[in-house]
Amino acid sequence: MTTECIVLAGGLGTRLRSVVADKPKCMAPIGEQPFLYYLLLYLHKQGITHAILSLGYKSEQVIAWCEQNELPLRVSFTVEPEPLGTGGGIVYALEKVENDGVFIVNGDTYFDVSLRDFHAFHQQQQSQLSLALKPMRQFDRYGTVTLNSRHSITAFREKQYMDAGLINGGVYLTAASYLRGLHLPQKFSFEKEVLEPMAASGQLYGFVSDTYFIDIGIPEDYEAASNYLPYNL
Repeated sequence: MTTECIVLAGGLGTRLRSVVADKPKCMAPIGEQPFLYYLLLYLHKQGITHAILSLGYKSEQVIAWCEQNELPLRVSFTVEPEPLGTGGGIVYALEKVENDGVFIVNGDTYFDVSLRDFHAFHQQQQSQLSLALKPMRQFDRYGTVTLNSRHSITAFREKQYMDAGLINGGVYLTAASYLRGLHLPQKFSFEKEVLEPMAASGQLYGFVSDTYFIDIGIPEDYEAASNYLPYNL
């Protein structure tokens, strides 16, 4: 199985400023540890041995914490010279990827996907890029993803209230060589420039996992994560 993972951890955390001042989102305290600790612990338990942290805002805080603590896996860093967008941060981090296959996760989201099962699905579909999807009920915070019977993603829908639907869980699997071969610009949106065109051409595959999911981007869900993660990992 692929054992490397890029963690997109450069977010400003503007919506969390009322509860987490002056920190990147991944360093938001959850109990006695930053959120990043639980994410790295999850990756280690899933078989990841090398995490590449794609950093930006207040990167020095993240690097200092990593250097001062014993971590469950090997960690490397890339620091964006300027904000490069969701896609630019991924491509910039590829310089530290040592093998071809690589997982990508958001540094402010915990999605308890079985990476081994996800990897098997990705290989079975002979996919260039796959995305883990979370079934949700009664939500309006996220856009929805439509999936056909072949597990191919057909469209991304704008945010609106839904009784039930699939959302982008922020966990991806691809190959470094594939992304490099797209010859993408330095700054770009991963969603607009990669995911949406791939979905339109039927080349993007979705792996559905109805496991624990939390996005700490707003205070209510940050509090929910604080009440769950320290007691369940």
